[in-house]
Amino acid sequence: MQRKLLQKINCPSDLSELTYEELDILADEIRRKIIKTVSKTGGHLAPNLGVVELTIGIHRSLCCPEDKIVWDVGHQCYVHKILTGRRKQFATLRQYGGMAGFPKQGESNHDVFDTGHASAALGFALGLAEARNRRGSEEEIVAVIGDGSLTGGMAYEALNQIGHLGTRLIIVLNDNEMSIATNVGAMSSYLNRMRLDPTYARLREEIEERIRKIPGIGARVYALGESVKSALKYMVAEGVIFEELGLSYIGPIDGHDVKMVEETMALAKSSKKPAIIHALTRKGRGYTPAEEHPERFHGTAPFVIKTGNPKSNKKDRSYTSIFGDAVVDLAKKNKKIIAITAAMASGTGLSKFKEVFPDRFYDVGIAEQHAVTFAAGLAKGGYLPIVAIYSTFLERAYDQLIQDVALQNLHIIFALDRAGLVGEDGPTHHGAFDLSYLRNIPNLIIMAPKDETELRNMLYTATKVKQPVVIRYPRGAGMGVEPGKAFKEIPIGEAEVINKGEKVCIVAVGSMVETAENVAEELSRRNISATVVNARFIKPLDKLTISKQAADHKLVVTIEENALAGGFGSAVLEALSDEGINTQVARFGLPDKFIVHGDKKQLLKDLELNAESIASEVEERLSRINLKTKEKSSEVADQIHGELGI
Repeated sequence: MQRKLLQKINCPSDLSELTYEELDILADEIRRKIIKTVSKTGGHLAPNLGVVELTIGIHRSLCCPEDKIVWDVGHQCYVHKILTGRRKQFATLRQYGGMAGFPKQGESNHDVFDTGHASAALGFALGLAEARNRRGSEEEIVAVIGDGSLTGGMAYEALNQIGHLGTRLIIVLNDNEMSIATNVGAMSSYLNRMRLDPTYARLREEIEERIRKIPGIGARVYALGESVKSALKYMVAEGVIFEELGLSYIGPIDGHDVKMVEETMALAKSSKKPAIIHALTRKGRGYTPAEEHPERFHGTAPFVIKTGNPKSNKKDRSYTSIFGDAVVDLAKKNKKIIAITAAMASGTGLSKFKEVFPDRFYDVGIAEQHAVTFAAGLAKGGYLPIVAIYSTFLERAYDQLIQDVALQNLHIIFALDRAGLVGEDGPTHHGAFDLSYLRNIPNLIIMAPKDETELRNMLYTATKVKQPVVIRYPRGAGMGVEPGKAFKEIPIGEAEVINKGEKVCIVAVGSMVETAENVAEELSRRNISATVVNARFIKPLDKLTISKQAADHKLVVTIEENALAGGFGSAVLEALSDEGINTQVARFGLPDKFIVHGDKKQLLKDLELNAESIASEVEERLSRINLKTKEKSSEVADQIHGELGI
């Protein structure tokens, strides 16, 4: 009977008690636990199955939490969490009130950085290492980064400074030949060559030793120094980019061999300058469906373990898939359309476009800044780029949006997927801020569809204007509307009045239009008649319609799935103020805090953004308005009576 070793692991130091044979058994137990849990909760399966032995080896080599591990992105932190005292809580992974799917400082002092976006770990680790040096302490600083993250510019900026400063730290490059989708670019090609080479460090030592032993001239040739060593490097591996940047390069090594990982970590710890360990791993290792389809199992919904098939039989189409089909339909009619993604072809719905128009599709890697400026160049050259990026990731390209796109007034369409709350992925992935950070940029048109048909029509409309356009839409299924194949142009800046009421005007945008309709129904049951307006455009705002409705109602209510600060409701307030309209406004949206992970419906309920909560607050606000109106009427009556001497 196989020993159950995982139950004995309550902290990383417990790993030192196990033999290498036992560690192999432990690795198998961890894989089974991850598969069992993620099959129920959903999550990042393939990345974590690929780093089991690597994580064990790293922790065996360190003394955490005194030593620090920084996980880039955090997609691969499950093993780390299990080994650092969270084994029992692991069943609550990504669940409301449970364990987060990314490193979280509030969970454990073993998590030193709340990560969720790529390419940031090296800069943070360098800062930790420099702080350590200034304090005069000795702890190890280790950054674990995937090969996909090396397509991001921040990683190179950090590598440049790391090499310049020569700060002692360890970088573990987890090279599984695939990030979320197949890696692209020169760095990927370079790593491919390195994978095929013998272990560079060992081979170089062997060649140097042979030169020393050449009779008569060996010692003198070796003494020539750096010029010969440099030549040897290029004999062994073309480029050797990491050593040229000033890092000690060790590898490639087998990331699934705990002993080799330990030995290599010991070697890196002995280095007096920054060291990079190049570890080869296989994404999805130990679970056949994930090995065969690592992209699909990068981030997965709950699934059946035996088959790997999703548990859900929902047939509702997602906004992502609607977008993907619409872009293909539009591209068939417009040969100028080009699609761009930042390593998220599948996640943004562009996989079909890639298949149909491979020569008009670009995957730039995890490089959102470059994606935006690259699109600007294409637009200036006469093409129509459609850039599909998650809302939270477009934050990384804010300067490029302003300087390279809006300032130039270039015709580019930005498709912002995952706008609003994304549920179980939590605060690093919620698209909570895009309306606030976009609507103050000149020349931008910003739209948000209420349903699937409107998304298609907004995309079509966006192809007709000659300035930058942003279309933001939520994660997951739409309202169940079958959009058909026809396209209809929407007049720019024109809202849609869905139904007319008397007392309250509810102005909603995007995903919250359905909520607004539900609020109106709830108010109707309370004998309160409400108008519902689908704003459609955040910029330019339909000031005429909103002002007219505000003048005809006692209360204007705005609902948005965005931060209240600077969001859609703020735009409505500004518009009414500019028009001199004093109708009271009640704004509903995301509060001024980072929203936790959990089921989206539960989060909306907690934030009082569900129909019942909003209706109750609206009813209360109306009561206060009516009371003030009566009090004012009474004061006026008293004043008149006094003047008349009654």
